[in-house]
Amino acid sequence: LQAADVVVVDRLAPRAALDLVAARVIHVGKSPGDHTVGQAEINALLVAEARAGNRVVRLKGGDPFVLGRGGEELAACLDAGVEVEVVPGVTSAVAVPAAAGIPVTHRGMATGFIVATAHGEDPSLVAHLAGIPPEITIVLLMGVRSLQMVVDVLSQQRPATTPAAIVERGWTPEQRTISATLGTVVVA
Repeated sequence: LQAADVVVVDRLAPRAALDLVAARVIHVGKSPGDHTVGQAEINALLVAEARAGNRVVRLKGGDPFVLGRGGEELAACLDAGVEVEVVPGVTSAVAVPAAAGIPVTHRGMATGFIVATAHGEDPSLVAHLAGIPPEITIVLLMGVRSLQMVVDVLSQQRPATTPAAIVERGWTPEQRTISATLGTVVVA
């Protein structure tokens, strides 16, 4: 970061890291319903800044290759002949539950976990999750707007007493954790 000429930053990136840079900072963060800078524009921006001779850092939160479009950005740069070094992060799918004191695996209870997006409001996008065995923790990212639909789909195969939690703004001073069950999480 300290060697960067340009930092292209996401909304969920660690903002404190920006205190370490003297670079030009370009904000391209998307929020639900507000994609001011589209993905194609971000890809083009990264390529253009690199081709202009700038050392570009793409700062994202978590692991950019886990539902973060990092793969798309990498492909765009490589297709344009831009040399790239990837520095992986720790996915929020594991880090945020840990910050809330919720292990995604636990001996005798959860033998594994699956990560999926709950973005959008199409039940077919999460229908396959209803059949996941109960000893597998399901970690859903970007699911606040589709929470009721997700609960409806999962309730087809899982009891209402299934533990559930929502962690908002994970790893920030505003982190909020709601622990509930599948039957109560919508009203919690």
